[in-house]
Amino acid sequence: MPNTLQNRINQHQLLSELRIKLLHLHKQLLDTERITYEQVRGQVSPRELLHLAINHDQFAWLHRLSELIVQMDDLLHADEPVTAEAIADLIGDVRTLLTPDTLGSDFAVKYDAALQRNPDVVLAHADVANLL
Repeated sequence: MPNTLQNRINQHQLLSELRIKLLHLHKQLLDTERITYEQVRGQVSPRELLHLAINHDQFAWLHRLSELIVQMDDLLHADEPVTAEAIADLIGDVRTLLTPDTLGSDFAVKYDAALQRNPDVVLAHADVANLL
């Protein structure tokens, strides 16, 4: 019989590591989108960037990744133990989202473009993929 406490610790560690790597990937994607925005409209402050990330259409494609990170936060801070199914579902959602596709969803197309433009995005993607 597996040690349920050890399983919970392992699940928590996996989610924590995945969250950290996704946050790094999100930052790289946000930076890439900021550069594209600034090339057209001029430099923005960190405060303006936050406002843009939340409200501007050019940054809206990143919201789905933000939502997955929030879901991880919810699982990591849940009062009840996290089920293996919940973790598997979340990991499946991450894998699906991070599949670049030039003919796919808005996220997939823009993600593919970011991978083509920025080697830091490629490295952050690889970190997530290696963990999964």
